[in-house]
Amino acid sequence: MPKVSPELLSILRCPVTGSPLVQEGDELVSIDAAAGGEKLRYTIEDGIPLLLPPELLAAANAATSGQHDSKA
Repeated sequence: MPKVSPELLSILRCPVTGSPLVQEGDELVSIDAAAGGEKLRYTIEDGIPLLLPPELLAAANAATSGQHDSKA
């Protein structure tokens, strides 16, 4: 499990709520809940927190996988 340094964690904020984040396993979790009442979770891949709101993360993943499917 990649551990985010305390220095980095102290400056990171949830892009949706603006609240600080805490690490829980392989994810960062917002301290404050979003408008729907849920605490937002962000994955950490290769030691890098992916701080994209859920709807943008899905779009980014779709765009990335589509770029690799076609051959030039």
